[in-house]
Amino acid sequence: MDEKYMLRAIELALKGKGAVNPNPLVGAVIVKDNRIIGEGYHRKYGELHAERDAFKNLTESAEGADMYVTLEPCSHHGKQPPCTEAIVSHGIKNVYVGSFDPNPLVSGKGFKFLRDHGVNAYTDILKDKCDEINKVFFHYITTKTPYVVMKYAMTMDGKIACHTGESKWVTSETARNNVQLLRSELTGIMVGINTVLKDNPRLTSRIAKEDEGKVIHRDPVRIVCDTNLRIPLDSELVNTAKDIKTIVAYAANENSDKVSDTISGTELSEKIKLLEEKNVILINCFNPKSSRVDLKLLMSKLGEMGIDSILLEGGGTLNYEMLKANLVSHVKAYIAPKMFGGATSPSPVMGEGVKTPDEAYILTNKKISLLGDDILIDYDIKKCD
Repeated sequence: MDEKYMLRAIELALKGKGAVNPNPLVGAVIVKDNRIIGEGYHRKYGELHAERDAFKNLTESAEGADMYVTLEPCSHHGKQPPCTEAIVSHGIKNVYVGSFDPNPLVSGKGFKFLRDHGVNAYTDILKDKCDEINKVFFHYITTKTPYVVMKYAMTMDGKIACHTGESKWVTSETARNNVQLLRSELTGIMVGINTVLKDNPRLTSRIAKEDEGKVIHRDPVRIVCDTNLRIPLDSELVNTAKDIKTIVAYAANENSDKVSDTISGTELSEKIKLLEEKNVILINCFNPKSSRVDLKLLMSKLGEMGIDSILLEGGGTLNYEMLKANLVSHVKAYIAPKMFGGATSPSPVMGEGVKTPDEAYILTNKKISLLGDDILIDYDIKKCD
């Protein structure tokens, strides 16, 4: 019965995908005499936490009842008051929890508060399943940097485009709709400047969700790695920056008259001014040891901005640089039943590559899904020490 109710709590928690970031996904179920008398979940960042949402939906008194919650209840004041206080005040007798919360403000303190106030607190109920739904949160809260999902679509012979550069479309509409869902669930989407110059994309999500009769649509924050600030002022991303948050990362030594091979200090200042007038956010990620955007510095700055997760839709070069910097946590490979051939046709990961098979990036925790005629393979990336 414990697993039955926790599975329901997980099901509820997943309804908050894309709306609660950078908070965790949390679901709660209140049970009395083997009957569910209240349930809830964290619906949106800044709104009620799952436990208080469940109490709001009670059909009768929770005195002496059990609560099943996917994550350790909070015991500190944030945008919402502590959930532990609500649990105690409603007379809950037993609390069954899936995951520990690694947030230093919470970790262990929630359990201690409950036990100190006479509530029995049990841990590790379906822990693996509860941990799985909050990979993004656990990574972000412990590293202060975004959880990066590398996504690409390729043919069976490993090509993401023909030798001519044509790539529409590698996969089916079913697979492409799945990507749209990803865009609505992760906080940011990142590409390189070559993708912008070639495709002039909008990088928006066409997916809308419904919650209690309300239609919810959320576009990801658009992030462009653009070392020499080549992004056109009339590009789709710039023209829509007033409506959708758009960040451009560049790399310029602002103490030099000629900040790069393609733009002078004066030209850079003018370009920055014009972009900022269009509401584009500029981040200088200059590193004197590199000729490109310092990706580790960029991830740190994005984390400070509350961006907890990124869908990496870069080309092969950016994908390789992110891998090399040990910044990718997960890979989603959409594979179409096609072959393009061609010695010069681009692949998902380009760059210099590793020198020997022993240096390969190791993938773990495989999951395979069918999307029409296409295949989606999910892997976690084993991080380097």
